[in-house]
Amino acid sequence: MINARIRPLVETITPCIDDGRYAIKRVRNEDIRVRAVIISDGHDRLNARILFRALSTAEERALPADWSAYRSPQTAVWYNAPLEPDVNDEWVGHFRIKSEGLFVYTVEAWVDHFRTWRADIRKKFAAGQDVQVDMQAGIQMIQAARDRARTAGHEHNAATLDGYARELEIALRPSLSQADVDFATGLEIYTIMEEYSDRSLAARFDREQFVRVDRPLAGCSAWYELFPRSASRQPHRHGTFQDVIDHLPRIAAMGFDIVYLPPIHPIGHTFRKGPNNSLHPEPDDPGSPWAIGSEEGGHKSIHPELGDFEGFADLVRETNRLGMEIALDIAFQCSPDHPYVREHPEWFRKRADGSIQYAENPPKKYQDIYPLDFETTDPDGLWRELKSIFEFWIERGVKVFRVDNPHTKSFPFWKWALRSLKCDHPDVIFLAEAFTRPHLMYHLAKIGFTQSYTYFTWRNNAHDMRDYLTELTTTSVRDFYRPNFWPNTPDILHADLQTGGRAAFEMRFALAATLSPNYGIYGPAFELCVNTPREEGSEEYMDSEKYQIQNWDLQGPVNLTPLITHINRLRREHRALQSNTSLRFYESNNPHILAYSKHGTDPDDVLLMVVNMDPHHTQSAMIDFACQELGIDPTRPYTLRDEISGKTFTWQDCWNYVELNPHLSPVHIFTVSQTAPRQGRYA
Repeated sequence: MINARIRPLVETITPCIDDGRYAIKRVRNEDIRVRAVIISDGHDRLNARILFRALSTAEERALPADWSAYRSPQTAVWYNAPLEPDVNDEWVGHFRIKSEGLFVYTVEAWVDHFRTWRADIRKKFAAGQDVQVDMQAGIQMIQAARDRARTAGHEHNAATLDGYARELEIALRPSLSQADVDFATGLEIYTIMEEYSDRSLAARFDREQFVRVDRPLAGCSAWYELFPRSASRQPHRHGTFQDVIDHLPRIAAMGFDIVYLPPIHPIGHTFRKGPNNSLHPEPDDPGSPWAIGSEEGGHKSIHPELGDFEGFADLVRETNRLGMEIALDIAFQCSPDHPYVREHPEWFRKRADGSIQYAENPPKKYQDIYPLDFETTDPDGLWRELKSIFEFWIERGVKVFRVDNPHTKSFPFWKWALRSLKCDHPDVIFLAEAFTRPHLMYHLAKIGFTQSYTYFTWRNNAHDMRDYLTELTTTSVRDFYRPNFWPNTPDILHADLQTGGRAAFEMRFALAATLSPNYGIYGPAFELCVNTPREEGSEEYMDSEKYQIQNWDLQGPVNLTPLITHINRLRREHRALQSNTSLRFYESNNPHILAYSKHGTDPDDVLLMVVNMDPHHTQSAMIDFACQELGIDPTRPYTLRDEISGKTFTWQDCWNYVELNPHLSPVHIFTVSQTAPRQGRYA
């Protein structure tokens, strides 16, 4: 039943994802900024606060499928943070959460009679009116707050409030002075009165909002993908986990956080693919790691040529020792030789002739892969088994997963599996490899994927890049979708990299690593600037590692390792690059030049990036760097140090000239200050 005495109304709060059906995403100790529209009748002053609390594991497991229907129990204990009035009945505030897990938050508002009294008695006294009775009303409110403090067991604060009331009672006996009114309405009393405000007639927003709090790696990470079978330094020998261990110091030295391995499971023999996706393999061709399963096992087994579980444990342990983590590729598909095909034929779709349907993307055929049928007559069995694959590898120390083509699997399955897994393992990270339509990609993020692949690879001019980042960072998308930018993948060698030479690789890397706090590269192909496509017009690599073993010459003449190492170090040194909340683009009079800045909480942590997106030609431009928004006085000279070349420049005013020769460097990463720049040079 509605309480007719409750007057305020909390109309809206943001962030709010689809009316509270899904959680926003944050990491530990990240600001959660809340804005609410709060109205009430009359002229009484309002007050408001944010309420938030953690859900227990039991509560999380018991959540309804539609989270917007959830309401906390009446006995729930809440933390709170203040809201302050802004403009047009809007209130703003923020809070932080220090642990991982699932939390709820809402907004509570009430008529603050003491705040109203405080404002009114000042006006009356200033107008020369008698305020003796008004002061008595204030004393009564202080005494009521004293009683609430005492009921809460806060004896010290109760005594303080009682002392205030007694002082004001004494002040009433003669006539009240300006000092008496100032004391009664001062910040000292108001601060403690706000803590014990009468909220018995408070209104709350009618839905609780969810926030999924992840560990910091979910918000800022650098991924390095490599094929273990190509890790051997001996030509033509299949790589092992020990070979990957031998590469770890090199990868760690470049500054990566995550070492991502394509599927490490046994590979099927039936319809095995040969080099360059050939349908006619030689007997010793290794096949595609994504054709998972053979007589040697499936998704819970290891390819015997890579090693065994003891060797895998060594790899996980050594990776962690070097400050990195292993990420595994989870691809829910099977080769015709996978044990599931024999043991659970009902999990696969049948063709009209009774044979199992292989994967197709007409006119392309993938006879070496059987997709799973999520319309199976045994959905419970299929769902439980697929979820158990994650649990199997989590038990073996893996906390990061890249999930292959999740948009081709059932959304209800992902919603159930990811919520369950995050409930039991809140530190696990899931990256969705879904290159598909925007609404599908966004929905996967809403239902539980921690990070998401993006269209970054295909945003190849300054206008498109700016528009895309504006969508990702300034709309509601930013609250649930964490982009992960990849300049290349084993599947994607973009035409810009094919034709742009080293400059294109440098430019795309700098964009990925400075525009997004999460990014990755497929190496060693990327740092070696491998750019030969299988054929003209194709984004497939010639002699792709997906179908054959490569032996990489890491000592070749072209190698971006120094640049990668340097920019990763900048990412660690500058909190500005660890988030997208401060991303700001600037006008340029050249469509090939993209300029943008980021800044941290430290006023000295200001970076300006200027990128020539034409890898073939020198481009120049005038940049409208609105530096005053970053605390830089444009009327005084300020210093820019290019962290790539080590050169320093002095600018004044907002419009300034830049010129970038892509064959020297296609990018400036400027640190900006109005003090002397630090010494040193990147070479």
